Amino acid sequence: MRKLAPFYRWVCLSACTVFTTALYAQTKTYDSATIASLKKEVFSLVATKEKPIQEMIDMIFSFGELGFQEVETSRYLTEVLSKNGFAIEKGISRIPTAWFATWGSGSPVIALGSDIDCIPKASQKPGVAFKDPIVEGAPGHGEGHNSGQSVIIFAALAVKELMQKYHMPGTIIIWPGVAEELLGSKAWYIRDGYFKNIDACIFTHVSSEFAANYGDNGFNGLVSVKFSFEGDAAHAAGAPWRGKSALDAVELMDVGWNFKREHLKPTQRSHYVITDGGDQPNVVPSKACVWYYFRERNYEDIKSMYDAGIHMAQGAALMTDTKMSYQLLGTAWPGHFNKALAEAFYANIKTVGMPQWSAEDNQLAVGVQKLLDAPKKDFYGRDINGLRTTIDSIRGSVPFSWGGGSDDIADISWNVPTVVLGYPANIPGTKGHHWGDAIAMATPIAHKGSLAGAKATALTLIDLFTKPQVLADAKNYFKNVQTKDVHYIPFLSAGDPPPTYLNKETMDKYRPQMQKFYYNPAKYKTYLEQLGITYPTLVKK
Repeated sequence: MRKLAPFYRWVCLSACTVFTTALYAQTKTYDSATIASLKKEVFSLVATKEKPIQEMIDMIFSFGELGFQEVETSRYLTEVLSKNGFAIEKGISRIPTAWFATWGSGSPVIALGSDIDCIPKASQKPGVAFKDPIVEGAPGHGEGHNSGQSVIIFAALAVKELMQKYHMPGTIIIWPGVAEELLGSKAWYIRDGYFKNIDACIFTHVSSEFAANYGDNGFNGLVSVKFSFEGDAAHAAGAPWRGKSALDAVELMDVGWNFKREHLKPTQRSHYVITDGGDQPNVVPSKACVWYYFRERNYEDIKSMYDAGIHMAQGAALMTDTKMSYQLLGTAWPGHFNKALAEAFYANIKTVGMPQWSAEDNQLAVGVQKLLDAPKKDFYGRDINGLRTTIDSIRGSVPFSWGGGSDDIADISWNVPTVVLGYPANIPGTKGHHWGDAIAMATPIAHKGSLAGAKATALTLIDLFTKPQVLADAKNYFKNVQTKDVHYIPFLSAGDPPPTYLNKETMDKYRPQMQKFYYNPAKYKTYLEQLGITYPTLVKK
């Protein structure tokens, strides 16, 4: 029955859209004065959510769950949404920690998403400008994904309140980016039909700036692939000639790929980890695995790298007389985001403005930048010295990119008009995917930046629910610019399962220790207070 759920949702949403559009087409219009009044009211409503935003950020920070194992996080979020009238569908795309939360009826249908997973070995106390893990070796929010759900949820709740008060038609859907660090969910959502009949998608991601840009953002797409080799064990000293080493196959594949790099475009990124290299030295490894990310700037080049990796693995198996199999673990297209939605968001970002940082906020920022040896200037030539205080101009497609990171929100962006809000909840100049990126993420920096992001999101939702031309322009850009010459081709097949087993052993190991440090908002005002941290602490005593 779970596989049929997207179809039934599509039917229901389609019926509701037709009915409500007909009902309201002649009567439910909004003049500029009404829209301005709604925006003023929703801005004030979001401002009252400062405390629950702080609590949600701190709570998810304390859970610190890796991709596909976001059990506590998803339970907590769905309970909040259920208590606020959202209908919850759990386990979408056969991912236990994934869900869709829906409220309202009719069109437009707006989906809001943000990631929820964290980074291995990134456990870190917030507010201290030196390495100080909460639990040594445990995962932690070294990407800042603990903050984004607060941005979309409290924006949506404020808008929902006005929609109820003024009988405004429309549907709000909230969803989580599960296992984003593994690129492990959003392409599955698309494949399984969860974004059919959605008019627009708002996605939020932590940043050090306040921005919503459009076009090609210069990121790479990727495929994440596990190559497994099977040989035959033998005594590594007594009879090694009787063994067939799966580890030899892994190493030969890696050597071959590293030679291959010379003949790849400079825009590529490829990296790997050996996830199974055998059991002990005196046993010829009968099984071994290597996990690759192949990244490039367009579908064709990603597919070429993927095929080359398979051929390399086949060659390694041939050389070692072993058997090879492979599994697609994750995928992301290169991103392209919607101009009309970004322009609407940018106008609201300017209305909200940057947060007012305190002296303590800037002291922590400068301390972290010194700790991590941050560069003096960023990619755009802006100084890195404390927190940002100004909003840059909106940016469109990059003229050229040497390549970089990836995000599977791109798969949604090629199927639904999509915008990404970067909200200023972290410190400029950090490394990314590092314990240092967690330092600010349960401090006033994250709280203030996320509140600002929620305000801008709520204002943009009002635009989408009251200004049909914004959505019309968004759909026009999507059809006649973004997808005019480039068409989405999924890397997933119908039979590729989500690799929900990933990270289970790690979370089973560390969760019991981490539970002792879960945030208790009934007892402590902030997580900093619960941990006994003076904000900021710049020097280890």
